[in-house]
Amino acid sequence: MTIDLDGQTALITGGATGLGFAIAEELGKAGARIALNDLSRERVDAACERLAAAGVECAGFAADVRDRPAIEAMVRDIEVRWGAPDIVVANAGIYPNTPFLEMPEEEWDQVFDINVKGTFLTCQAAARSMVAAGRRNGRMVAISSGAANAALWGWSHYCASKAAVAMLARSMALELAEHGIRVNAVLPGYIDVEEGGLHLDEAYKSAARNAIPIGRPGTPEDIARAVLLLVSPLADYISGTSLVVDGGGSAGRAGVRPVSRG
Repeated sequence: MTIDLDGQTALITGGATGLGFAIAEELGKAGARIALNDLSRERVDAACERLAAAGVECAGFAADVRDRPAIEAMVRDIEVRWGAPDIVVANAGIYPNTPFLEMPEEEWDQVFDINVKGTFLTCQAAARSMVAAGRRNGRMVAISSGAANAALWGWSHYCASKAAVAMLARSMALELAEHGIRVNAVLPGYIDVEEGGLHLDEAYKSAARNAIPIGRPGTPEDIARAVLLLVSPLADYISGTSLVVDGGGSAGRAGVRPVSRG
C-alpha cells in the first residue's frame, strides 16, 4: 500500500532529531514537502541536509515554539514559499526528570511552555493559515505520550503536560472540524532514541524495554508510521482521538503471571 502526499506541505516542529526527524523523513518519502522546525539554525540545516540526501524536499525554519512572533513569522515564511501548510505535526517537547519534592518552579514552567504552549502556538498559527487559505483538508497531529495516562516517577511536569496536549488535540478537533481540519494525538510508549534518551538511567531503560509485551522497544520509525497513517486518506474519518503506540505496554504488565504454567 502506498500513501501519496505529493504536493502537500508538512510542518514538523522539533524535527532535527529523534521522533521529529523520523516523522519528517517518513512524510517526505511519501511525497510531502517538509517545513522542518527546530530551535537552532545549525540543527535545522544539518537535518535538512540529511533529508535532502534521502531525496526529500525540505526547507528549514529555526524558531522557538514558545515565541508567538517567531512562530507566526515561520508560518508566513512557509506561506510565501509553498502556501499554507496542509499538515502540522507538533512534536517539539522536553522531558527532564526531577522528583516532585525537589522540582523548581522554573523547570515546571519550562516543560509546560515548550510542551503545551508550544503546541498551542504552533497549531493556532497554522490553523489560522489553513482557514485563511480555504484549506478543507488540513491535518494536525500532536505528539503526546503514554505518560499522559500513566504517571512516571520524576516526571510530574512531563506527565501533566502530555495529558494537556492530548486534551488540547481533542479540543482543537472539536472546534476546527467545521473548517475541514482533523486533529489527533499520538501517544508513544517507550521509544529508543539516541539524543533524547541520554539523560535517562540505564536501569530505567532496561526495565521499560522488558515491560513491552510485543517483545521489542519502539523505534522513531514506529511513531512516524502512525503519524503517516493519521495524515493519510485512510484516516479521513478519524479526528479527536489519541492513538497509543506502545507495543501493548499500556495493556498490562508483561511477564507478570499470577499462575505458573509449570
